Amino acid sequence: MMYVLLVIGFLLLIKGADYFVDGASGIAKYFKIPSLIIGLTIVAFGTSAPEAAVSISAALKGNNGIAVGNVIGSNIFNISVIIGITAVLCALDVQKQTIRKEIPFTLLGGVVLLVLASDTVFNGAKDMVISQSDGIILLLFFIVFLYYIVEAALNSKDKEIDLQQETKNAPLKLGPNLAFTLGGLAGIIIGGELVVNSSVKIATSFGISQTIIGLTIVSIGTSLPELITSITAARKKNTDIAVGNIIGSNIFNILFILGVSASIHSLTVDSKLVLELFLNIILTVVLLVFSRTSYKIVRGEGIFFILFYVIYMGYLLATNL
Repeated sequence: MMYVLLVIGFLLLIKGADYFVDGASGIAKYFKIPSLIIGLTIVAFGTSAPEAAVSISAALKGNNGIAVGNVIGSNIFNISVIIGITAVLCALDVQKQTIRKEIPFTLLGGVVLLVLASDTVFNGAKDMVISQSDGIILLLFFIVFLYYIVEAALNSKDKEIDLQQETKNAPLKLGPNLAFTLGGLAGIIIGGELVVNSSVKIATSFGISQTIIGLTIVSIGTSLPELITSITAARKKNTDIAVGNIIGSNIFNILFILGVSASIHSLTVDSKLVLELFLNIILTVVLLVFSRTSYKIVRGEGIFFILFYVIYMGYLLATNL
């Protein structure tokens, strides 16, 4: 039964995020907010909403392993599998601005998270903890990032760019869009509850730690919106969207989701996650290096990312089962 509830939870998260994006974007367009800003904020939030719902819900219940493991696992999955698969389907163009600013900002977020969590190194503490003050620091970095993307949108030469495909046909009526937004938000919240509760019970029944469940089943499930968005963008040859979607999601995951989660309740970081904290940084550096080669991520590089994830999953299964 727990597996059924887990699947239902994931479906509610994904469809809830979809309806939330449609509704919130429709409301923003109704009030004549520039579509580029909508795409950079609401759509970015929508694809990361499942991770947010799961991690914040887990933090409220004190399930730190799922709260942190979900975010770090999602970031690793996003780069290695999603960018890997989309690059195999079609060489991914990477804009110069993404290379100069957005990927380095993702790298900065990963380094800041590692430093904030390393209490055992810097303070001689017994446990690694992302405290409430650390959460506020992450949120301050997120505000800086929001300021950057809004300023970039306002300074863009093409302010009338169409919104991404999923919000292009939203009706310009306030009532239906409010219903979509509230219904989608309800789906996200209920789905998040189901995923957290069922994941904890599954982990307990098999004697597997919540951290491992968060790194694997939960992180893969909550990353499905990014996977669908990036593959769709790659097939339509909008390859810069495919890369930008992942970079924005990874920044959002660390700075906003962990920022909010830790601000609500200090998060104890499982010592097993030290490897993943470093892998998150290493993968971002590799992504930056690959992106600088002709401003593209080609099929061979995509295969490298996929093989990396296969080896990583093999390592997790071998050491934790």
